[in-house]
Amino acid sequence: MLAKAVKKLPTGDFLYEPKWDGFRSIIWRSGDEVEIGSRNSRPMTRYFPEIVRAVVDNFPDHSVIDGEIILVDPTTGDRLNFDLLQQRIHPAASRIKKLSEATPASFVAFDLLALGQENFVERPFRERRAALEKALADAEAPIHLTRATLDPAVAEQWFEQFEGAGLDGIVAKPLGEPYVEDKRVMSKYKHERTADCVVAGYRLYRGESDAIGSLLLGLYTDDGVLNSVGVIGAFPMERRRELFAELQPLVTTFEDHPWAWAQPEETSPDNRDQSFPRTPTAAAHSRWNAKKDLSFTPLRPERVVEVRYDHMEGDRFRHTAQFVRWRDDREPKSCTYAQLDEPVSYDLGEVLGG
Repeated sequence: MLAKAVKKLPTGDFLYEPKWDGFRSIIWRSGDEVEIGSRNSRPMTRYFPEIVRAVVDNFPDHSVIDGEIILVDPTTGDRLNFDLLQQRIHPAASRIKKLSEATPASFVAFDLLALGQENFVERPFRERRAALEKALADAEAPIHLTRATLDPAVAEQWFEQFEGAGLDGIVAKPLGEPYVEDKRVMSKYKHERTADCVVAGYRLYRGESDAIGSLLLGLYTDDGVLNSVGVIGAFPMERRRELFAELQPLVTTFEDHPWAWAQPEETSPDNRDQSFPRTPTAAAHSRWNAKKDLSFTPLRPERVVEVRYDHMEGDRFRHTAQFVRWRDDREPKSCTYAQLDEPVSYDLGEVLGG
């Protein structure tokens, strides 16, 4: 079941929950057998052996539970780290074992689909939530039951506080609705901010030679280094071709570019080898999709664009940013991290332990 984005928190017959920033997953347990499926039905079981063990220890037998796989930053212990969570998806069994011990994941449960011989999918959410609370009453870390409230004022407070622990908003779930697969029955209320970024490159739209697929964004550090912070890419096709023509005068070589280290080699390194440095574009292909080309055309960093973003993951935008407008009145060097809002720190343990 999915959620639609809203501009303000809905009120009425809703239960409000923190919006967890991880891998949405449905977990099946039958005896000692456990299967973890991703939102797009990809098998995830082999990547999280520590979750499998915890499910056997904590889930009731013959159960199906919807939730989120998250990873608590092992360095700070007080916030989520999605970047480390992504690194858990690795083809080598030895690497999976090592990462499961070095950066163990957790599972936050928020819906019950089946228990024993009972199918809960067609029941209203208030019944599913009550049954889930009972089913996980004795669960211990790394299995958690998500916090929830009926009070929209408390949810608004969570919206402000929990971002400091790495969460990215609030989900409002109608208490009277059944579990409807692939339907946006729930509402997600997320942070939205703007930033002025330098456009430092572009990728072509799939299958096209004269249309922009995405623009690569940069921000300057205090010592004048241009960091890659993310991309924008939602444009109508006509605008993609217009952008391609507009940006051609800025095309340059990697030798004259701040990201010269990203120049493709004749033989690209294996992106799956974690010993290879993780850089914005140096990898020739995506770890998630080996056929996806991540090379780009470098541009002289002379244009500034205002974008909308929800929150940061380290020094990068967590999700794809959205185009707002060109800022020809801004000097590229003025586009620094200092303009970004920094959430007040909040202990993740307070969220998980509630």
